Amino acid sequence: MKTKQLKPIMFVGTGSDVGKSVINAAFCRIFLQDGYHPAPFKAQNMSLNSYATKNQLEIGRAQAVQAEACGIDCMVEMNPILLKPTNHTTAQVVLNGKPAGNKSASEYFQKTDRDMLFQEVCKGFDKLASLYNPIVIEGAGSISEVNLWDKDIVNMRMALYADAATYLIADIDKGGVFASVYGSILLLPQEERDAIKGIIINKFRGDINLFTEGRRMLEELTGKPVVGVVPYFQDIFVEQEDAVILDSHQAKEGEKKVRIVVALLKHMSNFTDFNMLEQIPEVQLMYSNKPEDVAMADIVIIPGSKNTISDMMYLRSTGMAQAILKHHRENKPLYGICGGFQMMGSWIHDPLHVEGDVTSIPGLGIFPTETTLCEGKQTRQCHFAMTHHKGEGEGYEIHAGKTETDAPFAVLANGEKDGYYLNDKTWGTYIHGVFDNNDVIAYILEQVEADICTDVDYKARKDANYDKLADWVREHIDMEYVYKTLEV
Repeated sequence: MKTKQLKPIMFVGTGSDVGKSVINAAFCRIFLQDGYHPAPFKAQNMSLNSYATKNQLEIGRAQAVQAEACGIDCMVEMNPILLKPTNHTTAQVVLNGKPAGNKSASEYFQKTDRDMLFQEVCKGFDKLASLYNPIVIEGAGSISEVNLWDKDIVNMRMALYADAATYLIADIDKGGVFASVYGSILLLPQEERDAIKGIIINKFRGDINLFTEGRRMLEELTGKPVVGVVPYFQDIFVEQEDAVILDSHQAKEGEKKVRIVVALLKHMSNFTDFNMLEQIPEVQLMYSNKPEDVAMADIVIIPGSKNTISDMMYLRSTGMAQAILKHHRENKPLYGICGGFQMMGSWIHDPLHVEGDVTSIPGLGIFPTETTLCEGKQTRQCHFAMTHHKGEGEGYEIHAGKTETDAPFAVLANGEKDGYYLNDKTWGTYIHGVFDNNDVIAYILEQVEADICTDVDYKARKDANYDKLADWVREHIDMEYVYKTLEV
């Protein structure tokens, strides 16, 4: 392990979904490959995809993935503030891994003590910096939302505090790359502009040599070097957290043995629960809110939700509830995870109005269970054994609500009962990541097609793809220049 101290490196963007999380993960693995002991950091994340740390705290899934790329366990300090949207204007604030109440956007930005939040962010960063080298920091959204600069705790204010060598990422696939890069840099105050050490053009399609003149022009316009042009890739698998990627997960052409439809909820959380299913060549997985797609499915899965009651109402209003019940009556496999499990019960109660104004709502009525939502949250990693099938696995829980069960799907290592088992084709569980386990994958696919090989080592595949991603980015980035900017 190298002991030479490096400055932190930070990746900021011209906007959202430009590839910051993936580039960050790539550099996490690059530094690990080069003999360093890196760790990821993002001051504030907004996502419905989250993960439980070993000490039962909640962080954004992206930082858990980046920690995995670093070869270390995730810590709450890697993401001190997580915002989990409950509707278009309100989000649950998770501070240092624990819920700190629901706030509207105006309340969060206008009425919270920004300096207090920034102090908490800095505490997390300082702890990581004392343990790891270098810290690989991710910004959020655009760095040039001038109306929010005085509220910033995640972008350039963080870059200056950390004295990070900062790189601006732009997505050329979106178009307008010259205006977005030039405007993003030129709008910055001089001190923040000086912190930008280079530009990375991401998601390039076609012949990179055709962009040689474009690189030169960007460098002349901004005074910053273009340190790399990273081509678009489709053959490298890295878990992502932005729901925008679901647009590419609709019905795919090709010969598949098993068609799995995941109900596309308005407040769907943790869609990474289904990544391993996509790694099975014979499986066609799609997300849909169309009853006609459910009618064609071999297996239907109702996923987690950040607002279970609202999404239960959504299933009914779209006709999805009726389609799911018809699928169940036809004795086809139906499974629910977390909020999806709650929806499969008889009733969902919210006496404290944790999710909204509705006090109680009937569920799908498939299980004779009732769920009561409550303040606080169960957040933990877990090991489980299935009760009606030989097999076990690992996963994690993140949920607000209690569901009594007398027919559990699984028993946890601590003896607690989880979920509800109706039969081999119908069960629900609170365990996220349940489908990351070969025993469970084989179990559900056996219900529709026995001749499928499910022997996929998901952890090994992810690890190999971190190396593949790192090699891909390294090939297209001037790493010699990057390392020079990290010299203390």
